[in-house]
Amino acid sequence: MTIHEILRHYWGHSRFRPLQEEIVQQVLDGNDTLALLPTGGGKSICFQVPALVRPGICIVVSPLIALMKDQVENLKEKGIKAIAITSGMGKREIDIQLDNCVYGDIKFLYLSPERLLSELVKERIRHMKVNLIAIDEAHCISQWGYDFRPPYLRITALRELHPTVPVLALTATATENVVKDIQEKLGFKKPNVLRKSFERKNVAYVIFNLEDKFRKLFSIAENIQGTGIVYVRNRRETQEVARVLGLNGFSSDFYHAGLDHLARSAKQEAWKKGKVRIMVATNAFGMGIDKPDVRFVVHLDIPESVEAYFQEAGRAGRDEQRAYAVLLYDTSDVAQLRRKLELSFPSVDEIRKIYHQLGNFFQVAYGAGEGQSLEFDLPEFCSRFKLDVIKTLHALKFLEKDGYISLSESVFLPSRVKVMVTSEDLYRFQVEHSAFDTFIKLILRSYGGMFEQYTAIREYDIAKRMEQPYQVVKDMLTQLKTMEIIDYLPQSDKPYLQFVRPRFDNKDLYIDRRYIGDRKAIVTRQVEAVIAYAGSSECRSQFLLSYFNEASPPKCGICDICLEEKRRATAVNLPEQIENEVVQLLSLDHLSLDKLITSISLGSEKERIAVVRNLLDSGRIKTDGTRYYV
Repeated sequence: MTIHEILRHYWGHSRFRPLQEEIVQQVLDGNDTLALLPTGGGKSICFQVPALVRPGICIVVSPLIALMKDQVENLKEKGIKAIAITSGMGKREIDIQLDNCVYGDIKFLYLSPERLLSELVKERIRHMKVNLIAIDEAHCISQWGYDFRPPYLRITALRELHPTVPVLALTATATENVVKDIQEKLGFKKPNVLRKSFERKNVAYVIFNLEDKFRKLFSIAENIQGTGIVYVRNRRETQEVARVLGLNGFSSDFYHAGLDHLARSAKQEAWKKGKVRIMVATNAFGMGIDKPDVRFVVHLDIPESVEAYFQEAGRAGRDEQRAYAVLLYDTSDVAQLRRKLELSFPSVDEIRKIYHQLGNFFQVAYGAGEGQSLEFDLPEFCSRFKLDVIKTLHALKFLEKDGYISLSESVFLPSRVKVMVTSEDLYRFQVEHSAFDTFIKLILRSYGGMFEQYTAIREYDIAKRMEQPYQVVKDMLTQLKTMEIIDYLPQSDKPYLQFVRPRFDNKDLYIDRRYIGDRKAIVTRQVEAVIAYAGSSECRSQFLLSYFNEASPPKCGICDICLEEKRRATAVNLPEQIENEVVQLLSLDHLSLDKLITSISLGSEKERIAVVRNLLDSGRIKTDGTRYYV
């Protein structure tokens, strides 16, 4: 099929969005390409369409496990075979999935960059017929980027395994430094950047510096119809702000990464379907959520960078209808942001101490632990050792950069089961262990493919069909695993921490001081840039587009700065305009003062009377005491 036939067949679109077709053609021509598309610009189609044109598999690297899982599900619904390998999956499960990519007809393999650490993964990729390497959120590979992730540097291993396969890097936020850095880090054969302007003509950017944020938030929710997102700083605030909105009559809910998978999914669906109007959330909300009719996005605090703000605000108005991106802040927010900046760069001694405490937390001996992937509860870890959460999280990132650990985001994995014996051996087991016979038959009838691969199951559904308690089902599955009849992987919903290297003694731990200093300088510039945005008197859209190196961006005409300029210009010319209208009215008829004032269309009553007095004083109009005339 041609690219247009594929677009029509799988997505139901008759034509590509602006720039999509050019990007697809560059990829099909075998060119390494960096595509800059604004949030909601349809980045996934740019790699999915060319990958479907050519035989072979497309490898997609993304840092966002939730987004990977969404895209895999969407592809499967279209009848396209795709899988994602994420943290929390067992070695045997990964082995089977990779085999399907080498020998089967899988079209898309989604990986987190951390997975490229594994020799097993790299060796299997070497034997795959790869037609494209797609890098989503490509700004993460650049130290100059706002969301630099050291594991992204390992993507170069893919190029070494398949040097002739084109690379498509995609991002919605990149300054000129980042654009150059992405191409260098990914080893582009020649520079090749396709960019669509980040200008959002339908989005009005508005900033208020005020103390009573709730009052302004209520006003926004009352005066702007439709759904909205309110971004706040932390999990506690999501609940508090949603509660206050609810008490004041606004349909609202809260969302953050600490909620379990079922709760997050339910809240997300309720908001997408319009059952909840306003979602109050941390920045964990929004990625991969394609809701085009968001009418307003409000930030109740200054975000950490212009890039982060632009991406989050960009979730408003994807349907090209008027929408509002509003930032509410006060002077204390600025001080808090700068304090957070300092906490984000712990000292080398503090990093060493946190590494030592990690070993104690997981009871990993010196020289042991290499390759272990362990569920990691950050709040519990910080509570046990009385650590600051922000400082600890960033210490872990520096340890990750230096190659000691790998830290994944929280990810929900359903329970999975694979039968580990042949069908003949399973039958024999059922005959010899009649207590398990009905249970095994029920599972095999309910879920297919268990002999070939790990299959997702729901213990609650099995319990309901068996008319047994949930725990009984869990116990029976666990017993079958102990007896090596099945492999049973219970569901999980936590981040994972992996010891990439054996545990070091603190005195042997090398921490790159220079890198920490460089990162602090970069992040400081980003923080100061977003503070400058909040306090700027320049057109909001102009400021943002200039930040992303767009040449001579136009004024938007709809932000608070542009509207204030229009108001001031109107105010300056208003007396002259009222004068012209008064003279025109009186040239047609002699009018009483009341009739004259009410006939004037411009200005307030006070402004109209002031103009009439000035005209009388200058002799341009006259009065006989009752009527006015020229």
